[in-house]
Amino acid sequence: MKPAAFDYHRADNLQHACELLSSSGDDSKILAGGQTLIAMMNFRLARPKVLIDVSNIADGNQVLDEDGGIRIRATTVQRFVENSESVQQRFPLLCHAIEHVAHFQIRNKGTIGGNLVNADPASELPAMSLAFDAEFDIISVAGRRTVSASEFFVTYYTTVVAPNEVLSSIRFAEPPKNSGWGFHEVARRAGDYALAGSSAIVTLDAAGKCTRARIALFGVAATPVRATAAEDVLIGEAYSEDLLKASARSVQSILDPESDVHVTADYRRSVAEVLTVRALNDAFRRAKAVQ
Repeated sequence: MKPAAFDYHRADNLQHACELLSSSGDDSKILAGGQTLIAMMNFRLARPKVLIDVSNIADGNQVLDEDGGIRIRATTVQRFVENSESVQQRFPLLCHAIEHVAHFQIRNKGTIGGNLVNADPASELPAMSLAFDAEFDIISVAGRRTVSASEFFVTYYTTVVAPNEVLSSIRFAEPPKNSGWGFHEVARRAGDYALAGSSAIVTLDAAGKCTRARIALFGVAATPVRATAAEDVLIGEAYSEDLLKASARSVQSILDPESDVHVTADYRRSVAEVLTVRALNDAFRRAKAVQ
């Protein structure tokens, strides 16, 4: 199939894109990598009257080191982040998660910002934004605002980004030293969206007790979810199998999965708990290794 007719504009920079959005009305869309939008247009699931292309703006790929974190420009393609030495050293979990996003041909074109704004709850990157306490820099002709990851996602394929706004960059906070990570997902095939997935970051003190934890799940609700109740179970405790199982059981209180043609909601609930145990086990193991 072919998309419905649309007008096309190429933005010189993100501010120019904001101006084009402001003058084009609510039926306009930002085109970055286009790996999701173009497919939706071809199937007539999306019919924007105006496309504003930001894929060729200057310095579109940027990963900037900051004190206590990194800032990634929204137009940065996923493969660029995956291959960044800084991200590999400081955010190995983020690199590992990106490796699970579709296939490298898609990651060569798909952007970090496009994936996050698309807000597919089964995608890996939205969950990573929760795991790393990300902050989203959003701009428009009226100004700039910053939104936390906990506020960014509204429901399926919906974020707080308004029709006249553009996601400019995302700041990921670096976990403390002596932190370890884990990541597990189940998908029908490599590169498919996850049927369920869980990620964990655990920070240990010199006695091996947990001082900080982040658990983020995907594919199990209308948005990615951070399991704060499961994190609280870990604080002040040393590793044990019973501890991990108790923490993982706590994720059930925040899950709201749906059944589909692939699996049932009960399957997603069960798998999410199992994957959380595995992610936590890896996180504790890696945290011990860096002490």
